[in-house]
Amino acid sequence: MENITSHLDALTNAPSVESLWRLHCDRMEQYGFDRLIYGFTRYRSGTALGDPQDWVLLTNHGDDFMEGFLTHSHVARAPMIRWALDNTGPCSWRWMSDQNSLTEDEELALEFNVKHNVTAGYTVSFLSVSERTKGAIALTARGGLSQDDTDEIWDRFGSEIVVINNVMHLKLQTLPYSQRSLTKRQREVLQWVGDGKTTQDIAILLELTPATIEKHLRLAREALDVETTAQAVLKAAFYNQMFVIDSEAA
Repeated sequence: MENITSHLDALTNAPSVESLWRLHCDRMEQYGFDRLIYGFTRYRSGTALGDPQDWVLLTNHGDDFMEGFLTHSHVARAPMIRWALDNTGPCSWRWMSDQNSLTEDEELALEFNVKHNVTAGYTVSFLSVSERTKGAIALTARGGLSQDDTDEIWDRFGSEIVVINNVMHLKLQTLPYSQRSLTKRQREVLQWVGDGKTTQDIAILLELTPATIEKHLRLAREALDVETTAQAVLKAAFYNQMFVIDSEAA
């Protein structure tokens, strides 16, 4: 296994979400966790996690599992998601069996997981910087490992696994990512708005008509599913889609 310092260096220098995620999945598999789901939202409100299109969602689970997990609302029913929303840090999935009672919806989510051999693992809930944000990752142990086996792995490597996941999470916040994508021109006009320029100013700078600038701003608002240009600037900034070095690669 690669030295942890070298691995952290590779993570912090990853140039894209794709390369970062590939590095992370490979490292976690070396510990025995071969299936991961990472989720992050900046639009949490109470127990609601906001529009799924605004989530940062990364996984190496198969399509069959993820389709059922998302479309059948198991993402809202899973007991460990309830735990992650209320806590920070790592938690063994043994926590579920230690509960006196689970809701009927949570039992359905567990049955779904068992059907897909998602039975042992750990969840890491990341520190939130505001009431609206929440991030967590579910680390599923490879087939054949019991929760006892998984807890033994955690006893040996848990502290460094948490550090690696925290670094991955923090690095991800610096990289452009969104399921709502903007064109290069839409980014450009939003960047100028963010710099305090008026529509007329932007038209002069880009040698376009004010009507064309308004069209790009309208399309940016529609792409980001917001009502105002100010909201579009904020959401684009949240997902690091503004002032990127290479917009075409974002």
